[in-house]
Amino acid sequence: MTTRHVLRNATIADGSGGPVRVGDVAIRDDRIEVVGGRAASTPGDSELDCTGRVVMPGFIDAHAHADGLLFDEDVQLALLRQGLTTVIGGQDGVSYAPGDGRYASEYFAALNGAHPAYRGTTVADLLATYDHATRLNVAYVVPGGTVRYEVMGRATGRADGDELRAMRELVAAGIGDGAVGLSTGLDYVPGIFADTAEIAALCQPVAEAGAVYVTHMRGGYEANSAAGLDEVAEICRLTGVKAHISHFHTGADSLIDLVASMRDRGVDLTFDAYPYIRGCTLLGMPLLPPELAARPVDEVVHVLTDPDERGRLRTRWFPELDHKASLGPDWPGMITLSHIAAPEYAWAHGLTLREASERAGRDVIDFSLDLLAASGLRANAVMAVRYDRPDSELARILSHDAHVGGSDGIFVGDHPHPRAYGTFARYLAVFLRELGAYTWASAAVHLSARPADRFGLGQRGRLKPGYLADVVVIDPERVRDAATYQSPVALATGIDDVFVAGRRVLAGGALTAELPGVGIRRSQKG
Repeated sequence: MTTRHVLRNATIADGSGGPVRVGDVAIRDDRIEVVGGRAASTPGDSELDCTGRVVMPGFIDAHAHADGLLFDEDVQLALLRQGLTTVIGGQDGVSYAPGDGRYASEYFAALNGAHPAYRGTTVADLLATYDHATRLNVAYVVPGGTVRYEVMGRATGRADGDELRAMRELVAAGIGDGAVGLSTGLDYVPGIFADTAEIAALCQPVAEAGAVYVTHMRGGYEANSAAGLDEVAEICRLTGVKAHISHFHTGADSLIDLVASMRDRGVDLTFDAYPYIRGCTLLGMPLLPPELAARPVDEVVHVLTDPDERGRLRTRWFPELDHKASLGPDWPGMITLSHIAAPEYAWAHGLTLREASERAGRDVIDFSLDLLAASGLRANAVMAVRYDRPDSELARILSHDAHVGGSDGIFVGDHPHPRAYGTFARYLAVFLRELGAYTWASAAVHLSARPADRFGLGQRGRLKPGYLADVVVIDPERVRDAATYQSPVALATGIDDVFVAGRRVLAGGALTAELPGVGIRRSQKG
């Protein structure tokens, strides 16, 4: 049966970059039928008065860690209340496919959660788990670290020729299955052990398909950003691949100069950046040597509980934290505990390592290693930065013409980073309404059209006749992020009605029973 929705008297920001206009948007089945002017009424129409509200194409989160948790209705609600209709998973080089998903379920459990339905071995199998099983769409980048693990296991050395060929074949198969690119996480394991030549080899089938190389760069960003980008530029030079930098965080002047330099070198570059200063990651990533973190969890736990091994970590590894670009000597005060998969430590959520160790009456290094051992490394943390930046500086980054919206949202934990619940509403409330870094027209480009084009998401990202009807309705005065570092799971306000593939998935701020989401297979057209 034909379903038709008509959104009347809307202020339309259509994703073209052109000026907004007032008119109607009509949706027939899963497609946009009319944009602008007065849409004729037909029998059985469902009409929504959008007077005073802005209608936009659904937002696309270019960097999300919702791979396993998107089946959770609370997660879906948190995303839809921000206007999101599509997320891109497989980030930072680790996720479930290709392979049986066990590595991601172990190493990245504190970021992506467990996938409740994946029982396959291929990207096609994974994408199929999302079809009409959730309210949002999911696109996927082949995770390079997972590919390395499938071929080389936990080896930390350089790949040989046979291993490179096997990895390249897995990447090519994933792209053929519909993945929108390849991701690396070069501060995580096993990606940290991949050299430039290996990454370039994996990027060859990505470049041939016109897909995108997505990277958490090597070296922790900030003062190390130039070196990380030099490696990206070399990979692009060797392969011709397009590049996208994940969660790019450094000073605005530095970022703008670095992006200009990359473009001067012929690199086709975009990036995502979230509207917050602090980050969030696995607790073990800064606190453990990569060679140790690469080992099976039970072996790592044995090391952490052995007095002699702990002594070596104390004298040989922990002094290194004082010199990390992203941390420094005050690291115990900069790391706030977000998720600890050990009930006996539940009291520590929301405390810094310094606060928690003092409350426990323990040395901070011993406390940190005890916590990691008790949780089986299933712990994540919100990370402060050494150099604070005002929103006015972030505005210069977020309004750059290479930027697309990305939250790096992590939903695992009792005290997550607020970016999971607030990023896209914050773009609109703070950077559009308060600071004027966006107009409604430019916001639709940053948050919808540009990511749809960049990642080959087909006929999405614009309000245009014939395009898929992923549509959000926004109260421009009321839209606001409510999540804070102190109360991080509060839902955003001001976005109460959302359509995915023409189905109303959010009505009056509440979920409906519709499940139109799909695993998006990469396309240039539809």
